[in-house]
Order: sequence, then C-alpha cells, then structure tokens
Amino acid sequence: MLPTKSQHIDFSSLLTAMADGPLVDWAKILHEQLKEAMTVERWGDLPDWQQVMESLPNITPSDINLKNGVTIGQPNDCDDSTREQLKTVLMGLHPWRKGPYDLFGLHLDTEWRSDWKWERVIPHLAPLKDRLILDVGCGNGYHCWRMLGEGANRVIGIDPSNKFVHQFYAIKHYLNQAEKELPVDVLPVGIEQLPSELKAFDTVFSMGVLYHRRSPMDHLRELKDCLRDGGQLVLETLIIEGEPREALVPEGRYAKMRNVWFLPSVDTLLSWMRKCGLKNPRVVDICKTSIEEQRSTDWMTFESLPDFLDPNDDSFTAEGHPAPVRAVFLAEA
Repeated sequence: MLPTKSQHIDFSSLLTAMADGPLVDWAKILHEQLKEAMTVERWGDLPDWQQVMESLPNITPSDINLKNGVTIGQPNDCDDSTREQLKTVLMGLHPWRKGPYDLFGLHLDTEWRSDWKWERVIPHLAPLKDRLILDVGCGNGYHCWRMLGEGANRVIGIDPSNKFVHQFYAIKHYLNQAEKELPVDVLPVGIEQLPSELKAFDTVFSMGVLYHRRSPMDHLRELKDCLRDGGQLVLETLIIEGEPREALVPEGRYAKMRNVWFLPSVDTLLSWMRKCGLKNPRVVDICKTSIEEQRSTDWMTFESLPDFLDPNDDSFTAEGHPAPVRAVFLAEA
C-alpha cells in the first residue's frame, strides 16, 4: 500500500471517499501520483515546507467563517506572542498569492484580493450546495474554502505547485481543530493527470489558467471531460477587445509573464467553447484588473501588477499589450 500521508499532510479521508463513487477511476492512480509529487527530488525546498507544518503553533479556533471570507478563530484565541509566532512560521511559505485569510487576528494580506473575484463570480453560478466540485489551478485553495462555505458536498483543488499545497494544509490544520475532517483538499497534480472521460464533477472551475496553456482547445476539452452531463463549467481568463476569430498571441512576455499563450476576444472564446462541445457558453462578467486587486504586500514582496504595466499609461502592459482584462464564462456539459 502506498502512503496516504506526507509530513502532516493526510490524504487518507479523501482517498477513502473517492474509493466508492464517481471518482473511483482517479482513486486507483492517485496514490502513485501523490507519491511522485511529494518528493525532495522534485521539490528541493520540500523539507523547509514540511518544517513549517511541524512548527505551526497549537491554537484551537473558537469559530470559523467560510461564508463571508476565510476567517479562523478570534484574536482572543491566542496571545500576542503566539500570534507573532504564527506569522513567522507562515512567512516560511512566502509568497502568499491568493487570499486574504484571517487567522486569530492575524491578517494575511495576499497579493490577490481573491475575495473580490469571488464576489463577482458567485451571483451567476448554479447553487453550489451539495455539489462535487473541482477547482483547476487553485493555487493555495482560497476559492476552495469559499466553495465549501457555499455548502459544497466535497471540493477538490488541483495545482502542480507543492508550495501552494502546503499553504492550503497549513490553513486546513487550524480549520480541522474546530471541525471534523472537512471535505476539501488540494492535490499537487495537474489536470492532464486526471483520467480521460472522468465525467464526475457537478461544477468545474478554471480561473486564471487558460492563458497559461499552450493549447486552449485541449484545456477546454479536459475541463469538459471532468464534468458530468449537465454539470457547469466556470471559466475565468484574460481577454482582449476584438472581433470573432481574433486573439492576442504574445511573441514575448505579457505583463512580464513568460507563459502566456492566447488571449482571445469574447466572441473567439465563445466559439472555442462551442467547438469543444460545451453547451450554452456565455459571458457573465468582464472586469479590468486594478492595482488594488493585485499588488505587492508584506505577504508577497515580489513585483506585482503595478510593475507589470506601462508607467506612463496603465491601459497597456510594460510590453505595450492591452492591460489585463478578465472575463467569466459559464457553460454546461
């Protein structure tokens, strides 16, 4: 039997839940995927991240709130010294990109105001209550917590970055102190590692991923294959203004990012979604990304959006491309 636990990250309850039901085919190969992902050979910093998990101070939250944010405990659940220790330990997982989180009076002011994106997305979705949900490219799982706060039956996030996975389980460590084992997990795998034609999830999210994929058509088909018949896709990505069949393909960088491949117009992406067999594709929100929503903070001290834009005209990136505009698309399988 392959291990289900790795230095305070315990996947056993998820694997048990997957062993009987629509995810059984994935469960058969997930042991080996997790074993391969959780190795020092692949992640040289893994011992440091594991040390963070071992060093988390012992605090029991008096309450949790996942409906209006991700708030764990109250300031009087620990003293100032313990709170400062918690901050020091969690800084060992810098940079914190998605959030914010509030733990025992400690505010994790992350690079992204991911709560703003959630507030734009959630009014348009089919109710998440009792649904089986997949969040592709979920980062540290901030939105996974918000999905659980909406009453999801189980949420599985996937992200190939093992550091983000450790950030998620550092947060979950404290949530599990207040509740029984919560039905939400983040796994260090990519969507291409899921079984083909899985057709298991009621809702699949892909937010901030499509433009990083060399083949957007392949990504759309992978997302569709994860959905049960009638399940809902929630797709958020960068777009450009333009006519049908238009897309920006940056030859170099886009907003200083190397791995940006396709920024389609709204009509272009709707056409791609129809071609991949998704039903009733539609756009429900378009929003220019502001420097208030994405910026450097004490918890993410590297360059951020203000550094990625033309200093003389913030309607353009540093390379002269249109500045980031994000749109949310929905469709059904």
